[in-house]
Amino acid sequence: MQYQFKFDKLLSIKEREKDDAFSVYNDSVKKFEEVAEKLYELLKKKEDLELHQSSKLVNGLPVQEIKHFQHFISNLEKSISHYQKMVINARNRMTFYQEKLMEKNIEVKKYEKIKEKDFQNFITELKMVEGKQMDDISIQHFMNRGS
Repeated sequence: MQYQFKFDKLLSIKEREKDDAFSVYNDSVKKFEEVAEKLYELLKKKEDLELHQSSKLVNGLPVQEIKHFQHFISNLEKSISHYQKMVINARNRMTFYQEKLMEKNIEVKKYEKIKEKDFQNFITELKMVEGKQMDDISIQHFMNRGS
């Protein structure tokens, strides 16, 4: 007697869905990291520019250069604002896919638990059948000895 799990195909489909969900989640994590890294770079650039501007202001700076710095900082702030929104969206997407992955993982665990219990029942039944066969053989052997 060979063991065959009755939901084997369903389990393999659920495992494939879980693997797909894991892949999508990993992609969302990578995208989040990329956007967050870009935001960090922009914030660092703004901080460096402001430090540079303040150090130049100490020694004196023409009005045209001050305007140039302010215009550049203004553009950086717009980019920073845009990337902050992108980071929020990427984080929300990542959280959504993480929840989906957890759901798929739970489904697979349920089917694995069912399979485990079903296999234990199969083993128990197999032992009972083997025990009955051994009893039958013992009875036949005893009967043949008696004759």
